[in-house]
Amino acid sequence: MTDSDPLATADGLPSADALRRAGLRVTAVRVALLETVRSGDHLGVEAVAAGVRGRVGHVSLQAVYEALHALGAAGLVRRIEPAGGTPRFEGRVGDNHHHLVCRSCGVVADVDCAVGEAPCLAPADDRGFTLSEAEVIYWGLCAECSTEHH
Repeated sequence: MTDSDPLATADGLPSADALRRAGLRVTAVRVALLETVRSGDHLGVEAVAAGVRGRVGHVSLQAVYEALHALGAAGLVRRIEPAGGTPRFEGRVGDNHHHLVCRSCGVVADVDCAVGEAPCLAPADDRGFTLSEAEVIYWGLCAECSTEHH
């Protein structure tokens, strides 16, 4: 994100330009979806759809799913699925970060990788795989839930 345009992509490009650079057709729904995800915080599909509707009016849930899939495949958004939870989408892509998930309220937060470069973990036996990343999710209680449980 840039200071001058809070809806610019991580590489500083406005959403429409990021879509073009990724080879995607620029539509009002895709621009609204990318801006919603980038300005949100690990949003579920319903929250993304509500954000898109607030920007462009009616859009079907199916259109939102299709656009999320296209933007994910193009590397413009990232889908995360903590175990037992619904898929969440974020605009922080292209870096090596992980997630903290609260077991009580389900809030998700980004945390930078301690190592820095991907993959940040090496298995004892890679079984012939060429590894490109490791997805790490830390589980626990967020500060608010920790306070409530004590």
